Amino acid sequence: MRILIQKFGGTSLSSEQARERVIGHIRRERSEGYSIVVVVSAMGRNGDPYATDTLLQLIRDNGDKLPARERDMLLGCGEVISAAVLCSLLIAAGIPAVVLTGGQAGMITDEQFGQARIKEIRPSKVLDYLESGSVVIVTGFQGSTSHGDTTTLGRGGSDTSATAFGAALRAEMVDIYTDVNGILTADPRIVEEAKPLPVVSYLEICNMARQGAKVVHPRAVEIAQQARVPLRVRSTFTEDTGTLVTDSLELKAGLSVKDRHVTGIAHVAGITQISVKAIEGRNDVQLQVFQSMAKHHISVDFINVTPSGAVYTVFDKDADRAVRVLKEGGYDPTAVNGCAKVSVIGGGMNGEPGVMARIVEALTEQGISIMQSADSNTTIWVLVRQADMAKALRALHAKFKLHR
Repeated sequence: MRILIQKFGGTSLSSEQARERVIGHIRRERSEGYSIVVVVSAMGRNGDPYATDTLLQLIRDNGDKLPARERDMLLGCGEVISAAVLCSLLIAAGIPAVVLTGGQAGMITDEQFGQARIKEIRPSKVLDYLESGSVVIVTGFQGSTSHGDTTTLGRGGSDTSATAFGAALRAEMVDIYTDVNGILTADPRIVEEAKPLPVVSYLEICNMARQGAKVVHPRAVEIAQQARVPLRVRSTFTEDTGTLVTDSLELKAGLSVKDRHVTGIAHVAGITQISVKAIEGRNDVQLQVFQSMAKHHISVDFINVTPSGAVYTVFDKDADRAVRVLKEGGYDPTAVNGCAKVSVIGGGMNGEPGVMARIVEALTEQGISIMQSADSNTTIWVLVRQADMAKALRALHAKFKLHR
């Protein structure tokens, strides 16, 4: 069989018009000879009746004491509702369909409720239904322990479900349908000239996702990369093919990307920069600082360490707690909240001179101060004031001519 995985997010299922588009995408691919596995998210977003965040709020409004196991039982309901509604619509349209929960489809996870990890997938039941000619609708975001308890995979779990089943079934492609037309060079809500990318590498999209581009969850991309399953990120509301994610860029897309040093710009807002100086006569400031952050479950990022101290960032929501912990340890930290991390990402920048110079030039021309910087083979990060974030994104997008 030629197997295709189609994953539809919450906005793709939240209205009658959107669901009609979903039916059209399924019908088109069946006509091309594919056997289809559809992975669905819960309908809508926070505030919609069956969205995951709405279900979480239901727990908060009713005691907020639900154990993790029972919480996962509730959170899995949104995907079940989506799958059942889609199944009914497909059958009404003359397309045979069947619904399987993640566990019924063979996804076995560990028992880390709320953040379960996939141990294995046993797709025999999925294959049986595909061979009978049915579209198999699988509830995303969820699996089952070996004891039969429902588990959820955490944020981005439906993307992870889609690529995991794509790997297990040796699918030709995994199509991730969203409400945007592929992966863009920047957030179009901030950078009006952002444009869709026809092709990106697994590494580039992983870095973009980790640095704030909320299109595909990086865990899902890593699974696809390991299994060498190509991804496409597409819009539910158009017929465009969107963005292809693969390693073989020239081979798959007929494009040359050797001169594309920078692929896109991403950002994360709501960050606080913390600076800590060493106590005179002691040389253990780094050990004490980061041990105390870990002990109190405070995530740290953007770390610069010198003999005289440490500079790092935390999310704004954790800043007061981080400062309090440091003061209790005898330190006098300085905290600057309202910052943003801006990332310049590109697989071709490794070894390319002048990239950092152009970043500094773009920001200096706009009067934007760089508070901190770091780099890797594929990414350069700068920390700026959140008030300057939008201006920084537009300046960098223009400097690297990403609108072309």
